[in-house]
Amino acid sequence: MADQMYWANALSTRPSLEAAVNEAVDIAVAQIDSESVDLGLVFISSAFASEFPRLLPLLQQRLHVPVLVGCSGGGVIGRTIFNQTEELESTPALSLTLARLPGVEITPLHINPEELPDLDASPDAWIDLIGVPPQPTPQFILFSGTFIAGINNLLQGLDFAYPGSVVIGGQAAGGGFGSQVGLFLNNRIYREGLIGVALSGDIAIHPIVAQGCRPIGKPLQVTKSDRNIIIELEDQPPLGVLRDLIASLSEAERQLAQNWLFVGIAMDEFKSQLQPGDFLIRNILGVDPQAGAIAIGDRIRPGQRLQFHIRDAQSSADDLELLLQRYKLEHPSPNHAIAFMFACMGRGESLYNQPNFDSQAFHRYFPNLPITGFFCGGEIGPVAGKTFLHAFTSVIGICHRRESGVGNRE
Repeated sequence: MADQMYWANALSTRPSLEAAVNEAVDIAVAQIDSESVDLGLVFISSAFASEFPRLLPLLQQRLHVPVLVGCSGGGVIGRTIFNQTEELESTPALSLTLARLPGVEITPLHINPEELPDLDASPDAWIDLIGVPPQPTPQFILFSGTFIAGINNLLQGLDFAYPGSVVIGGQAAGGGFGSQVGLFLNNRIYREGLIGVALSGDIAIHPIVAQGCRPIGKPLQVTKSDRNIIIELEDQPPLGVLRDLIASLSEAERQLAQNWLFVGIAMDEFKSQLQPGDFLIRNILGVDPQAGAIAIGDRIRPGQRLQFHIRDAQSSADDLELLLQRYKLEHPSPNHAIAFMFACMGRGESLYNQPNFDSQAFHRYFPNLPITGFFCGGEIGPVAGKTFLHAFTSVIGICHRRESGVGNRE
């Protein structure tokens, strides 16, 4: 029906870009009336890096979409002609999604880092930059160039100006270290900055952010810090606390801690029983053996709680499974919906030693929802109501018609 939201997704693995575009368009258009399409999203494998400038002209020969947005990835995710979801890494692939979105205002976005207001600017400065009113609450899907300056400031500014909005997405990936990425918006390709869409109206995005870690030890309070440096934990040098913790682990856990040790920052200062999903996972950047201090990949302040975490394939699988179980219990299966998956290039087969792991886990709970997305250089998604840029994470956003009277920020 014309008044229903509808999503069509197609994945092509043809090695020729022309053939891949034609196949993806043919499969997608067979599922949806092309005259009613309001939005297109395209994700292209970095295996096509030398041909990125040809993508939009080829699509425009076959499609007339009011807003077309997408980017390059280290791999792409989509539904094949056999109705199977595939996560294709380091191989030519193209994922195309077409959407009919009645009752939704679609605003394309292109933002350069130098345009960002100061963090102490008013919400109006951020609203002027984005060009979208805060009501009805917009949902954002964003793609950035790699290592874009100011992306954390942008995410913080969006949270400030658009309370209740959900922001998901990822950093585009190219064909290897130093190679250029592709950011695609309507008829232009960008190599840096940030692009995306704001979706306002009868639409919601429910996020699932699987950071892939499990806690070790117990929560600890930061008693002294300086920016991103932890100077004291529970009034003790943190390096000594960490050494005692590692000594108490099993041999297998000690091996993991040698290579995959992280800090989880508790996002709720008052929650007594912390669970997976309550922590923002950040890297340990270095230690000062003399002072016993630890530097982490985010600011930390006295009074905050943290817990050390480790990561391996089993921890990552368990974390995703638990979050999917929790989501399934709390939300009915939406109709006329799609799931976006923005997964770190450090996940996939390199982590699990088998293909399609995250998407198969998702389909065990939501077998009828199509999935599209790409493998990122960094993943954008919320934790405890605030948006962050992550690593080693799988951000899943279930996009569907807004439920009357139901909020959408997790």
